Amino acid sequence: MSDELKPDSPDAALVLEFEFDAPPAKVWRAVTIPALRERWLPDCDLADAEPESSIAGEEVRYRLRESEPPFRESHVIFRIEPNEAGGTRFRIIQQTSDGQTKLPQAANSNRCLMRAAA
Repeated sequence: MSDELKPDSPDAALVLEFEFDAPPAKVWRAVTIPALRERWLPDCDLADAEPESSIAGEEVRYRLRESEPPFRESHVIFRIEPNEAGGTRFRIIQQTSDGQTKLPQAANSNRCLMRAAA
């Protein structure tokens, strides 16, 4: 057994699903209007306050960044769809980012990144 932490694989995802009585349009506003989103997902947790992508009324994707070193990033996707009871099925999917883009490489890593021209 080792105490060494292994990085999450890029396709690792945490999926949470909720059922709300509120209609999908109301839940959509809560995840896309900055003043409403700020109450439960503050800008300081986001790498960029603007969504990376969105499908109006159905899905919005943000990039998250940890507030402390090594400042790892992940993506969070909010999926919204009507449920059978007239409310909303709300799915949160958090995916880790590619490990190579998370951490800067040390200048003395002894890796050959670029060869000098002869």
